[in-house]
Amino acid sequence: MGFWIFMLVMNLLIPFTMIGMGKYFIKNVPKEINSVFGYRTSMSMKNKDTWEFAHHYCGKVWIIIGSIMLIPSALVMLFVIGKTDNSIGVLSLILCSIQTVFIVGSIVPTEMALKSNFDEHGNRKNSIIPRA
Repeated sequence: MGFWIFMLVMNLLIPFTMIGMGKYFIKNVPKEINSVFGYRTSMSMKNKDTWEFAHHYCGKVWIIIGSIMLIPSALVMLFVIGKTDNSIGVLSLILCSIQTVFIVGSIVPTEMALKSNFDEHGNRKNSIIPRA
């Protein structure tokens, strides 16, 4: 039972981390564009405007995805209560792999939103005042 509890906690770390980091990115965009911490793609790092937009948008996406993944991740673990450690481990590996696909997949809507709101130079498409 101890291994099952441990794996349950480990499998809920990704959804809780996504929710927590999503809230963090919405409220606290990293002040400087950097290559160490934050949502770092070539488009998001064009300028301060794209940097802030990407963090706000990705933060919202992560809160949604993390919240959606939280309940199914816990429910899936109910299917292996009392099973062998090997069964619990295999299911946890599958679950973690699926969660990782969703984390990486969150890049797609964020990049699409960046491309629909900014041109290739990082200027807002719907901006009234053109940027130099």
